[in-house]
Amino acid sequence: MDKKTQSPQQEKMQQSCLPVLGFSAYSGTGKTSLLIKLLPLLKLQGLCVAMIKHAHHDFDIDQPGKDSYELRQAGANQVMVASDKRRALITEYEAIHEPQLPELIQALDTATVDLVLVEGFRHLSFPKIELHRPSLGKALIFPHDNSVIAVAADEDIDTGDLPLLDINQVEQIAGFINHWLDTSSKYPFQ
Repeated sequence: MDKKTQSPQQEKMQQSCLPVLGFSAYSGTGKTSLLIKLLPLLKLQGLCVAMIKHAHHDFDIDQPGKDSYELRQAGANQVMVASDKRRALITEYEAIHEPQLPELIQALDTATVDLVLVEGFRHLSFPKIELHRPSLGKALIFPHDNSVIAVAADEDIDTGDLPLLDINQVEQIAGFINHWLDTSSKYPFQ
């Protein structure tokens, strides 16, 4: 896709030099389950990974009775909770605000991150591994999305020229990601 046909969101994503890799699949395929197994392996390989997960529904990470919840309910648009071990920023929007991936990436502390993994945003054009389980009866995504760089499935399927990974062999997927990081001279977000 050349710059003339890119959306402003895609142009912003290309300004980042940070490698961003998505996991694209239909609901129920096991994206989160796979990522929970994959993240420790990437960490063991020395990578500092940030994770962005798109939610299609209202969610709340705060609980009634907690100070941060009460401050947000009282009217704070942003509440940051910080300790010596972690911090969390909760941002309330005045109106419905569909999250934009470049905006979310910019909110990360990218100085400490080697790789951003993204669950969701499958309709955007950036490198993705498609997760597919033929038994679910869903169509493959990669024939209609040229940003898919590999397919991980639980059966032998025709992926054309794309690498076929075993969705149940997390070590294989981690190896593929490391190879992609080592051999990609230019990330789409540069």
